[in-house]
Amino acid sequence: MKKYRLFSSESVTEGHPDKVCDLIADRVLDAALAGDPKSRVAVEVCTSTGFVMVFGEMTTSSDIDIESIVRDTLRSVGYTKESGIDPDGCEVIIRMDRQSPDISMGVTQSLETREGNADVGDKLGAGDQGMMFGYADSETKELMPLPISLAHKLSRRLTEVRKSGLLGYLRPDGKVQVTVAYDGNKPHHVDTVVISSQHDESVALETIQADLKREVAEHVIDGSLLTADTKYLINPSGRFVLGGPAGDSGVTGRKIIVDTYGGVIPHGGGAFSGKDPTKVDRSASYYARYVCKNMVAAGAAEKLEIQVAYAIGRARPVSVSVDSFGTGRKSDEELLGIVERVFDFRPHAIIHALGLTKPMYSQSTNYGHFGKDGLPWEETDKVEEIKKYLA
Repeated sequence: MKKYRLFSSESVTEGHPDKVCDLIADRVLDAALAGDPKSRVAVEVCTSTGFVMVFGEMTTSSDIDIESIVRDTLRSVGYTKESGIDPDGCEVIIRMDRQSPDISMGVTQSLETREGNADVGDKLGAGDQGMMFGYADSETKELMPLPISLAHKLSRRLTEVRKSGLLGYLRPDGKVQVTVAYDGNKPHHVDTVVISSQHDESVALETIQADLKREVAEHVIDGSLLTADTKYLINPSGRFVLGGPAGDSGVTGRKIIVDTYGGVIPHGGGAFSGKDPTKVDRSASYYARYVCKNMVAAGAAEKLEIQVAYAIGRARPVSVSVDSFGTGRKSDEELLGIVERVFDFRPHAIIHALGLTKPMYSQSTNYGHFGKDGLPWEETDKVEEIKKYLA
């Protein structure tokens, strides 16, 4: 019997408690940027039974009603008093302060500026230290790894059948996981699909299992990837009535692997939601994805990973490295040379290139920050320029 390499990735619905917190944080950020594009925002959110707390640092001239954002977000996700948290009756706690003046100084006036060695692109310093990763590969049309791509499509579909009323007994909280079998480095088939969805107490487990297999799993996954041996584990705990913040606490930034590449490559540890683009753990991660996607789309490699690292207050990266996993048309050193000629990793350049001061972030929160249409870091507008260096 042929041996395959198995790899799994997970996704969660917008009703998962952690994702509720992420969405609230990004909606606060969008509200700040809508009135003041220079807003400095680092918002954290947590939730548990009957309450939501919003806390952190924010300097903005925007007038923001944070409590209304919290309650409107809970309603938009689909929560009610009976299903996990009451949008109208829950306690909302707000603890916000201004951004630290020390951090503000380092961002507004970079190390290069203070040392007198700056040009216009150096004027903003990185909002934190750390390393960020970007990635793209040719496994899917969106240039994302197949396991995380399928997982996001399944979790999005789980929300669609709930909100449309097709499976009206479903509730907002849910998780999915997909295991793909690889023949060498190529996806061969889907080995296992795990779906767990919160549901109304009156519906039978057998109904849930049949409906979710038909309307979610088989609706999303191409039949060519399914075999007679593909396994389906649907609500394997047997019961998932108590969900949302009533069933489990939620915190921003706790789904960083879901947000990125499903564990295919390393993660620097920085979360995205609630952070303005001067925070390079968000903006540089987006830019690294943009670079990798353009390089793979241009045919520079079948898969490409970039790591970039920063020091707080300094505009220019500490390091940039490239790994094509042996799939590059040129050596990794030559590919890095192309990257350095075409792309600028300084925060000011990143923010300008991707237009990151616009209120767009709540569009990115759910079903992965990468691989979705309509986000500027998913554009492939540098392909022709890259191809000149590959000739």
